[in-house]
Amino acid sequence: MLLVFLFTAIVGCKEANKNNKDLESNVEQVDSSSQVAVENTTLKWSEEFNGTTVDTTQWNYKLGASGWGNNELQNYTNGLNTEVADGSLKIIVKKEGTGQKVGDYTSARMTSTQKVQYGHVAIRAKMPDYKGKGIWPALWMLGADITEIGWPQCGEIDVMEYVSKNPDQVLQTIHSVANNHSNGTQISTDFIPLPTIEEEFHIYGLLWKEDQLQFYIDNPDNITLTIDRPEDYNIDNWPFMKEDYFILYIAVGGNLGGEVDDLIFPSVMEVDYVRVYELD
Repeated sequence: MLLVFLFTAIVGCKEANKNNKDLESNVEQVDSSSQVAVENTTLKWSEEFNGTTVDTTQWNYKLGASGWGNNELQNYTNGLNTEVADGSLKIIVKKEGTGQKVGDYTSARMTSTQKVQYGHVAIRAKMPDYKGKGIWPALWMLGADITEIGWPQCGEIDVMEYVSKNPDQVLQTIHSVANNHSNGTQISTDFIPLPTIEEEFHIYGLLWKEDQLQFYIDNPDNITLTIDRPEDYNIDNWPFMKEDYFILYIAVGGNLGGEVDDLIFPSVMEVDYVRVYELD
């Protein structure tokens, strides 16, 4: 999830991406008939965040200030940086130290106990109010076998990434052995204009089939990226035929987050829900 470039034909994957002008004019159409149809389909699993605390049977906290492989600065805590209220999860990033070094900021990294394989994933969220550079929220998925085979062998699906150095924009990406940021071959939308990303909730969606991944924003009519399984597929170029789990977090700085403005804290991302529907 780091340096981001658009690759249109890599390892046999085919990418079909609307241009930014068309996308910018369509992303606000959140009440389309197609979205209503989605909400009337079979719900396989959901987290609605309707209580007053994080449900620790559904979510784990990952802890520490290790840099997390991306030179990040935050220390992930055990519930000190989360709040559930008014029907949404709040992940809150705080500046605790003098700033500009590892551990001077606290945040939360939550992983789901629920695992999913295929389906219609919809995550409704609002990014932190724009105050300046330095934060890196993401709503994403990792192969559940990561502890056995490692990354990028497990596969990664980034349903949504936002970096505040690029306000009013969003990014959607996949990573695998064949396609990942380490060698500049990840497959991505590149940054998409979304002018209300910090002011309003948006739905970040994935239509996950055995042989295809389609990303969208706000409704399934608004496809932002289509990736077809390569004809000659294997675990290296298509690790997306097994279970994944969800990750919700805000990182600080790092290889993608970049330079940190210490005046932006606290910063809060809100997640309204995480849902997985049956596909038609």
